[in-house]
Amino acid sequence: MAAAGGCLRAVGLQFWAGSLQALPALLTPTVLLGLLLGAAAAALLCRCALGPRRRREKDDSQRLLESFNSDEKQHTLMKSKAEPYTSKEEMVLEESECPLNSNVTAFALKAKVIYPINQKFRPLADGSSNPSLHENPKQAVLPNQVMETSTSGSLGSLSQGDKEDCSSSTTIHSTTSDDRFQARAFLKVASFPEVLTCESFDVKLCLCSLILKDLMLLDTELRKEKHVMFIQVFKIYLTDFYRKKKITDDLFKKILLIQENDFEELQKQLDSRLQNTEMSGAHNSEYQTLEDLERKEREYSEHVIDNMEAFWKQTDKAQQAFLDQSKCSSAKATKIMMDLTEKMIAVESLLSESQDLQAMDIQERLFNWELMVKIIDSLKFYIPEECKCRLNTVSNILDHLTVKNNLSVRQKEELLTDLHKAFWEQLAHFSNECIQQSKDLILKRLDCRAKKREEFKHRQKAEQGSLLSKTFHNEDVRDFLKAYHELLEKHRQAQWELEEEDDCESTEAVADLYKELYSKASHALVELVTELFLQTLPVVTGLSVRECELLKEEWQENLIPQLEKWETHRQRRWKLFQEQLLEEKKLWIKEYALSAVMQKHLSEKQEKIIQGVVSRLGCLSDESVNFILQKHRLLLCSVLRRLTLRRVGMAALARMRMSRKKSLLQELRVQHTLQKGSSPCQDEDQWQLQKAVESHILEEEEKLEEETQQTHLEFHQQLVTEIQEALQFLQQHLEQVIGRTLMQHARREAGKKSSDDGEDFKERLVEAAVESVYGTSNNINRLVQNYYQQLGKITEGYEEKKLQQLRSLQVYWCSMNYK
Repeated sequence: MAAAGGCLRAVGLQFWAGSLQALPALLTPTVLLGLLLGAAAAALLCRCALGPRRRREKDDSQRLLESFNSDEKQHTLMKSKAEPYTSKEEMVLEESECPLNSNVTAFALKAKVIYPINQKFRPLADGSSNPSLHENPKQAVLPNQVMETSTSGSLGSLSQGDKEDCSSSTTIHSTTSDDRFQARAFLKVASFPEVLTCESFDVKLCLCSLILKDLMLLDTELRKEKHVMFIQVFKIYLTDFYRKKKITDDLFKKILLIQENDFEELQKQLDSRLQNTEMSGAHNSEYQTLEDLERKEREYSEHVIDNMEAFWKQTDKAQQAFLDQSKCSSAKATKIMMDLTEKMIAVESLLSESQDLQAMDIQERLFNWELMVKIIDSLKFYIPEECKCRLNTVSNILDHLTVKNNLSVRQKEELLTDLHKAFWEQLAHFSNECIQQSKDLILKRLDCRAKKREEFKHRQKAEQGSLLSKTFHNEDVRDFLKAYHELLEKHRQAQWELEEEDDCESTEAVADLYKELYSKASHALVELVTELFLQTLPVVTGLSVRECELLKEEWQENLIPQLEKWETHRQRRWKLFQEQLLEEKKLWIKEYALSAVMQKHLSEKQEKIIQGVVSRLGCLSDESVNFILQKHRLLLCSVLRRLTLRRVGMAALARMRMSRKKSLLQELRVQHTLQKGSSPCQDEDQWQLQKAVESHILEEEEKLEEETQQTHLEFHQQLVTEIQEALQFLQQHLEQVIGRTLMQHARREAGKKSSDDGEDFKERLVEAAVESVYGTSNNINRLVQNYYQQLGKITEGYEEKKLQQLRSLQVYWCSMNYK
């Protein structure tokens, strides 16, 4: 069998080898038949291979607008806010939609894939890859700045959370860490108009830094006003003593000069410390970081508290020096110190009321600034977006010509390429001109503002000098305080109105420049489209001029509903922004309410402590007790006023720290609301997508709320520490006041005791001398020596008793503070 198999294989091979031998007679027909079959196969292969390729070319041409988006973003005035969960990857030939298409998002969500925000190429549903339409324009990295994403982005900015399916997630919280965000630099601005030309993403940080600057300026003005008021009140009392001939002219001038020099030295020390704080960590004068800003605010508060402590110590020193040199009675000295304390309490009351009102005005100014910045941003955003709608409509018409075979795909691509290139180059040129004009305009207006401010200062200084040069008597002190405070309030209000007016005028001027830019861009686009339809298309397509004119008219007709739709979209965004602003106002009102509660709580607690202290001092007179209570109220008012302003500043810092994450979430919420409103009729997949997005947004809101609470808690703990330090100064100062009062009381009591004992001793001496005939000098000396020994024991026992009272009071004070 094996041999048979081998024979069969040998026969078979011989058969096939023989059958393949070419016969000369059949060679020519065979070659001709092969050529025909090859040509047919090649034609069939071309049809099969080039058909899908032509379709892919058609799909790619529909994405031509998207390829220009990245070029356009390099020239626009701001970061183009791409729509989250919006896809422009798929263009439909029959209909051109400007925003809000979500095919890729639906695919990504169903596939449980969240693409990183900064990923340049993202897989599409068909498996291909295309440059991301949501890619942000590249920006120069500022000093210490972390590369940051825009508020716009894909669905990847939402978190999937820790799901059971362990799907990957990229949340708004993990884009950059808090530490890196705090170390990121943002532009340092000195006034609001500078923000209008700011191209930074962190406009809110710039605005909040201006608010902190205004709060610091307000604190400085009120502190200087308090110092001037004390000097003037002190001068009034000195003048009264001088008129009554209780002090000489030289002594009057000497005391006044010493006090003025001392207070001036205090101010110089504070200015030097604040300057050192400003210079520390300032590696770049044009930019600053949130971390540096928080440190400067904290150090500023410490320096101001130290200055306040030194100021009140200096006032006590000035009063004591004045009373010692005037050699007035103890009762008169106590009365004068009581009057001075009451007047300074009135000053603190005026300053506290003014501070509260102006702090609220400063916060209201922040909301007005945000509104004006939004107006400019809307104009910046409106120009390229509307132009994209116009270009989309042109592309739609060219697509129809391609379907009708009037244009090839390559011709359409070339026409769109030339149109886009020409238009975006012109828009970039106009935009650069507009930006430069805006900067020049703002610089000119800032120069005018500086000149007006200097004129205001000279005029206000003259008015203040005129008032301070007038002569006031003791009974006119309250009238002087009221008149001087009202004058400074009038000056501050005039300065405030000047700045607000200039801010509005600057915004209007910049808005006019962008309206002019919009007009130029629209006119340029119309000219380019007219040239395309009336000059280029008749040559390329072979259509008549009349047919091309009809195409241009069709473009204009199709453009109307698109522009109306975009205008509706813009108005809805504006309404949502106003709602967000209203929510911010409510949060600030809540913050002011909490600040008032804190102030009331501290005041009541301290009042309770001082009442407990005074009640244990039963030996003091009512006048001395009232003086201690008045001194306590004065220092407490001063401390609480400073801490209230510090709390407002901390609220601004907390807002700055959370601004980036809050802006991201707000933008996502806005995009979701707009997308939901634009699609009233939804199928099952769209409905599930909306629900999933809502779930993600709610999840992020909860996380943001938790982080916000944690941030507020951190600042609250810092504020509590500063409150404890300030109250420690208050306690030490009051211990000194109580100690001096007790010493004065002890001296008065010792004086009375010495006088009473002296009279009794004289009577006993007389009786002893009369009754005894042996009254010698030794007996009398022994009696006098016994008297002084008894007097020393009485005084020593009394001082020991008062020292024990002071120690018990200190222990009581510490226990109350601990509680």
